Amino acid sequence: MSRTIQARRLTLHGVPLDIYERGQGRPILVLHGEDGPCPQAPFFSLLANQGRVILPTHPGFGQAPEATDIDTVDDLAYLYLDLLDENDLRDVVVIGCSLGGWIAAEMAVKSTARLSRLVLAAPLGIKVGDRETRDIPDIFALPEEEVARLQYHDTAQGRVDYASLSDDALTVIARNREATALYAWEPYFHNPKLRQRLRRVAIPTLLVWGASDRFVTPGYYGAAYCDAIPGARLIVIDRAGHWPHLEQPEVFVERVGAFLASA
Repeated sequence: MSRTIQARRLTLHGVPLDIYERGQGRPILVLHGEDGPCPQAPFFSLLANQGRVILPTHPGFGQAPEATDIDTVDDLAYLYLDLLDENDLRDVVVIGCSLGGWIAAEMAVKSTARLSRLVLAAPLGIKVGDRETRDIPDIFALPEEEVARLQYHDTAQGRVDYASLSDDALTVIARNREATALYAWEPYFHNPKLRQRLRRVAIPTLLVWGASDRFVTPGYYGAAYCDAIPGARLIVIDRAGHWPHLEQPEVFVERVGAFLASA
């Protein structure tokens, strides 16, 4: 296994795309959530034991350039399908977390020709309740302390000491929030048609949720997502919230590895 993280920038149909890679073997495409790619997170190195992990930064997040023609989740889904085509990647495992889970689900309803397995970690993207019911709390309106309480088992992990951060780190946080709003503001964190289209997902699918996720709960939102995908399985990880891959990386990667090894 490659012990180092390889970072590169490529241009795909005119779109500059920053990519981190680690490991060798079966391609594993990881799509990050609202907080950015986090290539230094423990789960990234652990996952590299399973294959060649490919972690792109969505345009506009972190230090990645914005792309004029990429401003919806639908655009991102086609962008990453193009990435697989251009690099002739096959038998690809796609892992998406939160916003990234929504992108991964949109990819799978469009085409699974190059995909073999789908792992969705607390994905967003569907509407469960009626039009008067807010399924997903408004992260832009709530105090940060409340967002941390909703999204983390250990709320200390969701606190940010802004005074201790460099200007570059603060800029990354601001760009991540701006990019999240660009892709997910209207309709808020969902595609009204995605839920009915999930029946098109024709590959083995695992949904992973944290038991302490109060942002989109496993028993309500997670169960609805799982029911919409033929043959999908939902597992719940203790002592984790909306980011099980970050709060319980060893357990997360172990469960994913067992899923990939299963018949």
